[in-house]
Amino acid sequence: MSARPDPQSDSLGRWPDLAGRIVADASGRRRHVLPIRVYFEDTDFSGVVYHASYMRWCERGRSDFLRLLGNDHKALIAGAGGSEGAAFVVRRMALEFLKPARIDEVLEVATRAMETTAATLVLDQRISRDGVELFTAEVTVVLVSVSGKPLRLSAALREAMQA
Repeated sequence: MSARPDPQSDSLGRWPDLAGRIVADASGRRRHVLPIRVYFEDTDFSGVVYHASYMRWCERGRSDFLRLLGNDHKALIAGAGGSEGAAFVVRRMALEFLKPARIDEVLEVATRAMETTAATLVLDQRISRDGVELFTAEVTVVLVSVSGKPLRLSAALREAMQA
């Protein structure tokens, strides 16, 4: 029986990182890339991806991008450091469905920061298959307290987004 690949490996061709990876694009800007396989549960009766699946994959991409930038979701919602618990919520989404994806395909969810303000992030998200864009989303998220009050983003997160 062969040994399972090391899940902590960062080498190409090895076990993939569950949270995807942050990479630099051609212009040097950072973006997050998350591989996704299309399963039966993601499709409609014909094997074509159901529209809501794209939004679910974008949520995973956003969450893992923030996680890799040092945003601990569990600590944030628990109110670590004595502050009130908080979470990122979607305020606005602009979606474009360009081409269909189908069962068993391997897709990439790419996420990059477009704009950062005191309390909001505007993210560009693209889902592609072999370099062909299938879906795009511009998503505005706001950091809010558990009581619903908008909160300022940390300086560290704003800096990480602008890097």
